[in-house]
Amino acid sequence: MTGEPRTTPLGSLEAKIMRIAWDHGGEFLPVRRVLELLDGDLAYTTVMTVMNRLYEKGLLRRRRAGRAWSYRSALSRDAYAAATMADALDVAGDRRGALLHFVADLRTDEVEALRRLLGSGDDR
Repeated sequence: MTGEPRTTPLGSLEAKIMRIAWDHGGEFLPVRRVLELLDGDLAYTTVMTVMNRLYEKGLLRRRRAGRAWSYRSALSRDAYAAATMADALDVAGDRRGALLHFVADLRTDEVEALRRLLGSGDDR
């Protein structure tokens, strides 16, 4: 891994690749397997390039598998979502206002879960 994970918005193909990586847990997947799991008519080199970029962004880990690389997610889907939310708060002029807007859009069960988490410190 070349650095800390960045939560810059993912492009369409990046998002599809990350969903595959997250759906396969900690399993290292060769580029060819990811290509098979993707919908569409993509070139091997396209998928390989995008996966290498995700590695450079710190979102994928890789290891050598013969002559090719295999990749797995560097962080969980939940950790990525949390980092994305933290980044969004960092760009908000009014963090409290941004949080209020966020909470206003939550479902009732999500609000209750948030209340439990804030009340107990951790209720996973």
